[in-house]
Amino acid sequence: MRLHEPVIDAARRDPDALAVHAPDGALTYGELDALAGRFSAALAARGVTAGDRVVLWTGKTAHAVALMQGCLRRGAAYVPVTESNPAARVARIANGCAAALAVAPDAETARAAEWDGPPLLSCADLLDGAPETEPPPAEGSVDDLAYILYTSGSTGEPKGVCLSHRNALGFVDWAVERLGLGPRDRLSGHAPFNFDLSVFDLYAAFRAGASVHLISQEMAYAPEQLVRFLEERQLTVWYSVPSALTLMMSKGGLLDGPPPPALHTCLFAGEPFPPPLVRRLGETWPGVRLFNWYGPTETNVCTSYEVTAADLRGGGELPIGRACSGDELTLKPTDREGEFELLVSGPTVMLGYWGRQPHSGPYATGDVVRVGAEGNLWYVGRRDQMVKIRGQRVELGEIESVLSTHPAVGEAAVLVIGEGLEAALHAVVTPAEPGTPVSLLGLKGWSADRLPPYMVLDTLHVVDELKRTANGKKDRTSMAREITGEVKGS
Repeated sequence: MRLHEPVIDAARRDPDALAVHAPDGALTYGELDALAGRFSAALAARGVTAGDRVVLWTGKTAHAVALMQGCLRRGAAYVPVTESNPAARVARIANGCAAALAVAPDAETARAAEWDGPPLLSCADLLDGAPETEPPPAEGSVDDLAYILYTSGSTGEPKGVCLSHRNALGFVDWAVERLGLGPRDRLSGHAPFNFDLSVFDLYAAFRAGASVHLISQEMAYAPEQLVRFLEERQLTVWYSVPSALTLMMSKGGLLDGPPPPALHTCLFAGEPFPPPLVRRLGETWPGVRLFNWYGPTETNVCTSYEVTAADLRGGGELPIGRACSGDELTLKPTDREGEFELLVSGPTVMLGYWGRQPHSGPYATGDVVRVGAEGNLWYVGRRDQMVKIRGQRVELGEIESVLSTHPAVGEAAVLVIGEGLEAALHAVVTPAEPGTPVSLLGLKGWSADRLPPYMVLDTLHVVDELKRTANGKKDRTSMAREITGEVKGS
């Protein structure tokens, strides 16, 4: 089975069942199937064929979901990029993966973009004049490229993670069975489409014949609206980064009333969940299953842990659990006793990075773990400078690369200080020439034209020279210590 087939099958079984509820409207499976067919025909008319890439520079809409399905029917891979990304970065991604076409959220955006990439159309323009008859879906294999998720790259360039139909469904099929999902389920769609959490939201819903309820980016961190959405949409499954749940609990009144009557499962991934909040959530929602899922974009979810009553009594940090999705884990010893780098093999491991050699062998996550008494894995930290901001993967080197190209900047180091919702990006820079003024506003504007919003710095510190270790590397620990002292003393 490939990723577009569950929608076709569900449309045949129950065409009137709700498939997608989104800010731009709702689609039944019959309507989603028909709209996907129109997009498939439109893409074929534009010359898109099997193996091509199509960039989706769009928001969380039902039309975007149908366009994904249309791409898959043509045997093309879709490349989702959130609409908040600047045009320059989207064009860089589109050119980097040699996309045949890029689709903007609307005609106004497409016309206004300073665009130097493949043909750029809106969804409406793409459908305008499309053939009435959809060509047969392209033949293909479960090992064909299905989509590319671009993440932050340590060299300063976004990095495209290439995933196949098999990669996605290895996880999705496991999740549907593990959670017991069926046609009556109503899944949240909190994550943006370029974030791997969305793979569960969309394809677990379609695989089960259930519905997915998409949350707009404007609402994604609006706590009161999120709580109302959860209750009004009668969601049965919630999946998000812990930051969103934390905000809903602290400022949205999530736990002030009785548990949402329809909710039976709450999933979280992407970052640690503070133990006191997990305990409060579990105690207030005793009938709701809680799962801590782990996995980088290159593997999607490869370990799973279901929170127990003992965890709630103990109040300590949660493990990331054991292997799931048919994957196998290898523990590579580090130079610290009892700590291991986690390596993953199995059906969910990516095809490779776009433009590089295909991946082979176990994937080295760069995450360091330790093994608990019951065989569960516990996350310790990273072996490199990759960090998480509200679950979004950020390579500090990419931000530093952008800042270093500013004409007023000599060198740059970027640090993350704080956790969860309090995490902030601090830039430490030297001026290009002594006395050259460097402003936070100027660097924010420079970054906003080249990076997604979650990678734009929060605070600026201008110094004469960067602190370095004995071997000449940037001494981030010392810089963080000084900055923390400044913050506390201010």
